[in-house]
Amino acid sequence: MRVFDFSHAIVRQPGHSVVQGLRENRDAAPSFEKVSKEHGAYVAALRAVGLDVDVLPALEVLPDSVFVEDPALVFPQGAILLRPGAPSRLGEREHMRGALKRHFDRILELQDGEDVDGGDVLVTPETIFIGLSKRTNRTGAEALRTKLRELGREARIAETPSAILHFKTASSLLSEDTVLVTRAMADSGFFAGFKTLLTPDGEEAAANALRVNDTVFVGECYPRTIELIRRQGLNVVALPVSEVAKLDAGLSCMSLRW
Repeated sequence: MRVFDFSHAIVRQPGHSVVQGLRENRDAAPSFEKVSKEHGAYVAALRAVGLDVDVLPALEVLPDSVFVEDPALVFPQGAILLRPGAPSRLGEREHMRGALKRHFDRILELQDGEDVDGGDVLVTPETIFIGLSKRTNRTGAEALRTKLRELGREARIAETPSAILHFKTASSLLSEDTVLVTRAMADSGFFAGFKTLLTPDGEEAAANALRVNDTVFVGECYPRTIELIRRQGLNVVALPVSEVAKLDAGLSCMSLRW
């Protein structure tokens, strides 16, 4: 089975509090209605490519909880409860625990001080990259590498370029040997051995694409990136992400997939 072949996903409805979610640009205020519309299109797209989607209820007390990828990591062999690096998001762990128990018999978990955001974890066929960032510390990355070995996976710790929030903000897997990356990520040298596609100038945020089965989801506001990927012979579905982007998030953030 390929690492982007999935049959199930977990998502969480955004709450009205999502407008208070973490974001670096405080001037670009998101709209609850628009975030909800984008989220709905995303869930419909996952179902359209064959996934059984478990939709969790909104958590008004946790504004960022719609971004379910950060507090957990899932594989067919089991799940890992992470520890988001932003203190305001730690409460998401316990709410995610119950959802994971419905789907997984084996759940591992990181401990106090072992900070990892799922947005810093990129799964490729041979290696799982764990990017150190403002939200993922080395203690957490090393602990996660140990947990991954328990699930039969090997991991490599990488230094996310300093201007990038999450490792997957600037990189995504398009095929078993191809990654979509920004110039800064390409220059890092982490992806030696992969074919790299560079996001066009001005479309760096498109690097957070999402391959699900035989389809690549890309933000609809990145037309040159969409054409670039289509020229690789890949099927592309364009999805609205401009409102979610105001919350420093993208396509991979909104689901857990296995």
